[in-house]
Amino acid sequence: MRPLALGFLILFISGCAAKDWRTASREPAGIAPDPKVTREAVLQVYGAPTWGWRGWFAIHTWVAAKHTGESNYTVYEVIGWRLYSGLSLVRIEKDAPDRYWFGEKPRLLVEHRGADVDDMIDAVDKAARSYPWPETYKAFPGPNSNTFTACIARQVPQLKLSLPFSAIGSGYRP
Repeated sequence: MRPLALGFLILFISGCAAKDWRTASREPAGIAPDPKVTREAVLQVYGAPTWGWRGWFAIHTWVAAKHTGESNYTVYEVIGWRLYSGLSLVRIEKDAPDRYWFGEKPRLLVEHRGADVDDMIDAVDKAARSYPWPETYKAFPGPNSNTFTACIARQVPQLKLSLPFSAIGSGYRP
């Protein structure tokens, strides 16, 4: 590689790494309906570019749900670095459903609303809690966060979720 081209490449890559994930926004993006106003059940799947240069080609996915009448969402996801803190990879917690993923705006991949969605949410919860790799994480080829979402989608086909190609790990099978 020519020295000038190498210099531009290094400058470009270092500029992409300038974001600090510790201070990146985790605020809601304003996509999900307000649970305090919306009485109906809501089930959504989101994807956002992963942190840093990996976001050029890969996304992180998660599921958010609220039953009819609930005033909070439950978020279902797998986060690899939780292992380093002695936490479970599988995160099931009350949270903003559409929060930025460390500075990256999510996009809605699928949404279901209405009375018949409560049963689907129960099926998602059961699938998430029976995830077969709760203590194993590999960015490639998986299992990872997208493996988790794809696993839920296979167990709950009424989600009608087709993950994009950038959901690396979604096709993982041992």
